[in-house]
Amino acid sequence: MNTQPARNPVRQITTASLVVGAVAFGMVLAGGLKMTPTSQSAAAPLAASQVAGANIATHALPSFADLAEAVDPAVVSIQASTISKGGGDEDGQRGGGVDPFEFFFPNNPRNPRQQRPQAPQGDGPERRQDAGGSGFVVSPDGLIVTNNHVIDGATSVRVHLGDRDYPAEVKGTDPSTDLALLKIDAGHSLRYLELGDSEKTRVGDWVMVIGNPLNLDKTVTTGVVSAKGRSIGINPDSAFENFIQTDAAINFGNSGGPVVDMDGRVIGIATAINAGAENIGFAVPVSTLQEVLPQLRDKGKVIRGYLGVQIQNLNFETAQSFGLDTTDGALVGRVEDNTPAAEAGLKHGDVLLSVDGRKIKTTRDLIDYVANKGPNTKVKLVVLRDGKQIDKVIKLGERPGQIQQASNDKPKGRSGIDWLGIQYQDLTGGLRNEHGLPKDAQGVWVTDVGASSPLYEKFVRPGDLITEVNGRPVDSTDAFEKAIGEVKSGTFVRLYVLRFSGQNDNGQPFFAVVRVP
Repeated sequence: MNTQPARNPVRQITTASLVVGAVAFGMVLAGGLKMTPTSQSAAAPLAASQVAGANIATHALPSFADLAEAVDPAVVSIQASTISKGGGDEDGQRGGGVDPFEFFFPNNPRNPRQQRPQAPQGDGPERRQDAGGSGFVVSPDGLIVTNNHVIDGATSVRVHLGDRDYPAEVKGTDPSTDLALLKIDAGHSLRYLELGDSEKTRVGDWVMVIGNPLNLDKTVTTGVVSAKGRSIGINPDSAFENFIQTDAAINFGNSGGPVVDMDGRVIGIATAINAGAENIGFAVPVSTLQEVLPQLRDKGKVIRGYLGVQIQNLNFETAQSFGLDTTDGALVGRVEDNTPAAEAGLKHGDVLLSVDGRKIKTTRDLIDYVANKGPNTKVKLVVLRDGKQIDKVIKLGERPGQIQQASNDKPKGRSGIDWLGIQYQDLTGGLRNEHGLPKDAQGVWVTDVGASSPLYEKFVRPGDLITEVNGRPVDSTDAFEKAIGEVKSGTFVRLYVLRFSGQNDNGQPFFAVVRVP
């Protein structure tokens, strides 16, 4: 008698179905993730012409070998040297001891916000300070893009390309975007990289970084775009920070190197890392480079239009407090004195809806548009004020640079509104002198913010000055409490807040909006 168990036909059919389903799912997944990118052809640019038709992905995961081979001939290493007599920086770094890679770490002694002053120059022995970075060729006549901090303050700059070194001319620099343009004369046409479209780059797209980390020539790292539109506060003018974040490793010496897409087109310029994390790097988007490149090439610097306002994006609650149905627009936090905006009569609390007929969805829309206009250009703004739309025609000025920091002072005070969860006090002459506040500053000084306070989530901190409640000035704790008490339950309270960073500072303004319980 056969003692083998009988085969179950239902089980056989089920097993076969699962196998077929798994294979089909794998095919759909591979297609959905674009494991095999479509190639694009271009006649002149190096990477696009060589990568076109290359089999970038032949297995489950892509191989970057063909891409790296195609991009490599247009990537350069940069040696920037500074020679000075006597003195110099204590740590041998240019620019006051600032290392652009070690930024925004509060405990880092080389944080840009904690720069050490340069020692005085003298007639002593010469000192040489060297710095290195990366770059890439963007035209056959030898134009090279890198970061401004790679060559900032250098006495001489040399570019290593292939097996040769070339002296480089600094054609232009832009500290606001941390970009610089160099020029070398190789005696022949150079192979170069094509600029891509960072606006179309999506979070999750594959990218490759190539450069010279730690003086290790032509190192390739890969990863994905982790995020877009990052602002991390390392540039002299943070309004122009719009970084691409990537997990492709960026290391010391990569700065200025290209971040390329799967077609070999540049979508970013490797700029900075967070050394306290693993593979959190930041790149200037190529869209920023495309905006400033003509001026860097022709003028040596970038001249931008200037309104003279500090603006912020609207969130749902802030929009509701202004009676808006959407979060489109740019909210004016401050109008600087003696600026085009001040002369045109703009006020804090205005919401800017459009510029020259272009809808303003976020502050980036307004900043980029105005910056790309030259000084003395007139622009037309549609402004929402007190629920009504008004038109303002403003003649732009030239944009200056500025750096502002936050205060960490934490004095104590009184708390008369329990649900707000803060302590505050009247602004006294002693506080004005101690913190260098303007003599005409009026408001309620915040001395403590509880961890459960709704204002904590709105970034209100000790040392801030609350000057208005729903557009109504408050010059004392009594006036503040009265104004808060008159706001109906379930509606929004809009606080206008100033944050001071040092002596003779006018304060960094922002709005904090919370709902009354």
